[in-house]
Amino acid sequence: MKLPTVDDTREFGRRLATILHPGDLVLLTGPLGAGKTALVQGIGAGLEVTGPITSPTFVIARVHRGRTPLVHADAYRLGDSPDPRAEIDDLDLDASADDAVTVVEWGVGLVEQLNDEYLQVRIDRLDDDTRVVELVPHGGAWATRIAQFTE
Repeated sequence: MKLPTVDDTREFGRRLATILHPGDLVLLTGPLGAGKTALVQGIGAGLEVTGPITSPTFVIARVHRGRTPLVHADAYRLGDSPDPRAEIDDLDLDASADDAVTVVEWGVGLVEQLNDEYLQVRIDRLDDDTRVVELVPHGGAWATRIAQFTE
């Protein structure tokens, strides 16, 4: 799916939130500047969380309260750690996993153990700033949920 503007990316996130439930894990992949945080802003709007959503790069994880809570984490800086999985464990993301939607930027290879089933969202940015988004299901009912979302 192609998203021509950052606002389109946020709107896509808002619509994606309609298929998200407490306990879901969403992993975002893509290069710097691809629109991962903009997508999370849209998800947050769809989940009706309060307060602004900004990149958690320097705090690593933020919890946003709302109709459905959102845990927004960024594992980018953990890639340089000698044991990034231990640092993920220290964040205790699974403590709120059942009650919230957990979205992790740069989490592939680090956080999949938080849930047997998860959605990977691949975002790429073309030279004209268009974003290309691919939804990749991993286990459970994700394939069915994605099919309903894209109808």
